[in-house]
Amino acid sequence: MSSALRYNTFEEITEIHARLSKAFRSGKTRPLAYRRQQLLQLARMIQENLPAIEEALLADLGKPKFETSVTDAGPLVGNALYAVEHLEEWAKPEKPKVDAWRSSWDTTIYYTPKGVVLIISPWNYPWVLTFNPMIGAIAAGCVVVLKPSELVPTCSQLMAELVPKYLDPDAYAIVNGGPAETTHILDLKWDHIFFTGGTKIGRIIAAAAGRSLTPVTLELGGKSPVVIDDGFDDLELAARRTLHGKVQNSGQLCVSPDYVLAPWDKVDALAEAFKKAYGEFFPDAEPLGANSDWGKIVNPNHHARLRGILERSKGEIVIGGQNDGDRRIAPTILKNVSADDSLLEEEIFGPILPIISVDSFDEAIQFISSRPSPLVIYAFTKSEEAKQKLLEQTDSGSLTLNDTFSQLIVHEAPFGGKGDSGCKSMATPALLTTVTDLACSDGGYNGKYTFDTFSYQRMYNNIPSEAEPFMAMRYRPYSGEAYKTMNNAAKANIPTA
Repeated sequence: MSSALRYNTFEEITEIHARLSKAFRSGKTRPLAYRRQQLLQLARMIQENLPAIEEALLADLGKPKFETSVTDAGPLVGNALYAVEHLEEWAKPEKPKVDAWRSSWDTTIYYTPKGVVLIISPWNYPWVLTFNPMIGAIAAGCVVVLKPSELVPTCSQLMAELVPKYLDPDAYAIVNGGPAETTHILDLKWDHIFFTGGTKIGRIIAAAAGRSLTPVTLELGGKSPVVIDDGFDDLELAARRTLHGKVQNSGQLCVSPDYVLAPWDKVDALAEAFKKAYGEFFPDAEPLGANSDWGKIVNPNHHARLRGILERSKGEIVIGGQNDGDRRIAPTILKNVSADDSLLEEEIFGPILPIISVDSFDEAIQFISSRPSPLVIYAFTKSEEAKQKLLEQTDSGSLTLNDTFSQLIVHEAPFGGKGDSGCKSMATPALLTTVTDLACSDGGYNGKYTFDTFSYQRMYNNIPSEAEPFMAMRYRPYSGEAYKTMNNAAKANIPTA
């Protein structure tokens, strides 16, 4: 399999945009039968090309095929079939309850496709983070341009070859390129932009969207903490489940546990529990051994960045710390890490996990709440009081108790960030200095929530002529009787509490 990635020219990108825009205006993507057929084709594309997808992920990221099946292929096939099963239910018009005097207006909410949408996906999970949003866009009746990451050339080239073979090329297309091509893409007019990646590029995407008042969804990341409650004693379970989340894709995951907050009197026992879990996960060979299936960091620059922040750390390495010249870093656990350590400066996005000592659960909450909202907070606790404190005193895209990573398989609830970790907003054209300058609400997608992201709720009313006697009082010249009647709403009784 060749990893040579062919970039699209500016002319090709413009032509693709025009072709898809024409297809949307023709209405061909609106019938549910069409959407269903395209969703089934997407599922077939993944299922029938699983060996090639496994090879591509191995070439780009050194990813074991087990992880490919669990985190990429399986979810995509399952989510596409789930969308097919629920498509009619999602797209069904709604009849909201209205005041009695408007009951004859036939008020209806129609779920209407937004139109021509752009999905820009990252390198860390190139398949699921490209096609999972696309499932919702297809289900909503949109046409879609996909822009996968150039940092995973084998995967992106394979996508470019497969998509036109399985999906309608008039409605769905892959565009490949680097920063220059992406800049040209963003200069075109879109009806929605969906971006998954880091906050730095997120600001650029949001600013570009703001220039044309394009709705944008930003799925970002952040430093997702793990909190060990004072009264939680099963540290082996906490270590095993935390390490499992950390080693997924070699730590290159937006919901990867970024650091652990643990009571100081549990830190040493927790460190020993991590050692035990480490030995269970790698029983036959070190992660950097010749026969190991341990994955790679995406490129030398990121590898060097991780080596750098680890070398500058003043924490004590409990286990791991080794690296090689083939873009691999062993899973590394550190303790006695201070709040101003190099490992706390930015999202780690690699297989390094620092443990920070705190005096109490309340101090851990203060530590989290004083920092930007993470994509997820993980906590190991059996306390209802601790749960309520986390819900009431912290912010995050999601909260998961007593496990890590598993929230990603819950397609019945929305997945997304809050503030710096993600948003869904109508971007403003102002120069952005922080992601929160968007004044955005939380982002969210998964199952129907992805469908909702790429739909807009179009209101419909049909006011019958028989309502004219009532409507007549709104006309000029205004009478005192009409004023009294129409002013009743302003004089409504207001409860004292």
